Amino acid sequence: MRLVFMGTPDFAVASLNALVEAGFDVVGVVTAADKPAGRGQKLQESAVKQYAVAKGLKVLQPLKLKDPEFIEELKSLRADLQVVVAFRMLPEMVWNMPPKGTINLHASLLPQYRGAAPINHAIINGERESGVTTFFLKHEIDTGDVIFSEKVTITSEDTAGDLHDKLMNVGAGLLVKTVQAIADGNYTEQPQLQSDELKHAPKIFKEHCLIDWNQPGQSIYNLIRGLSPYPTAFTKLNDKTLKVFKAELEEKETGLAPGAFLSDGKTYLKFATKDGFIKLTDLQYEGKKRMQVDEFLRGMRL
Repeated sequence: MRLVFMGTPDFAVASLNALVEAGFDVVGVVTAADKPAGRGQKLQESAVKQYAVAKGLKVLQPLKLKDPEFIEELKSLRADLQVVVAFRMLPEMVWNMPPKGTINLHASLLPQYRGAAPINHAIINGERESGVTTFFLKHEIDTGDVIFSEKVTITSEDTAGDLHDKLMNVGAGLLVKTVQAIADGNYTEQPQLQSDELKHAPKIFKEHCLIDWNQPGQSIYNLIRGLSPYPTAFTKLNDKTLKVFKAELEEKETGLAPGAFLSDGKTYLKFATKDGFIKLTDLQYEGKKRMQVDEFLRGMRL
């Protein structure tokens, strides 16, 4: 069975590698175009492209997915099945092209957390469980018939980065299982249940990352975990941005207004919330490197 793989970031590399290692015939890899990045604005290749080039796989980098030249080149690969992991929305002329269709790996237990940021939102909402789902693409985003899913536990300390890595590895295995099942014709498709109680995972913008100290401590703690290491929750200190990567929750009476902070100037810095404190442990002050709180306090006058 001839496969075309579509993906861009590190999350997708694990899946592509799993397919290659399992011996599937990956005849082409579609990924994002090289983009300028960093101070020197040098062109940077996607993680998927770097892997594909290292493995000698054919790489396509269309700027527009409806470009006639790209469509013809994609057709020429004669894929039986297309596999999408952490890529962008596909036009119907692309996802409907292979005879066996196009499947997607999504980082949630569908139909919950459809959208661009399922990992972040699961932790922000305090979930204790997430997972990965494989499904066939159709018109509405993340609504296609489910093939397989697998659950993953979220601990009370897990950040979005921790959950990302768990789902990346579990998802790679699930994807191999899915492709093999399609190759063998040994699978069933399950329509996604419709409900008014579905939770969504829209794209996160900077305004969603500002900490509101008037919220309960648990909600703030979950926000910090759910945005770490990227795009990162932040607050303001001396009119400068203070990013918070990790923190601890202290549930007790503070006697302080939400947003006020306490510090001994050496080992701790904590902000009052609606019902306790959030103790910052791993942070980055505007213009500085990321550091532990004791290192930050040694060079900072509060």
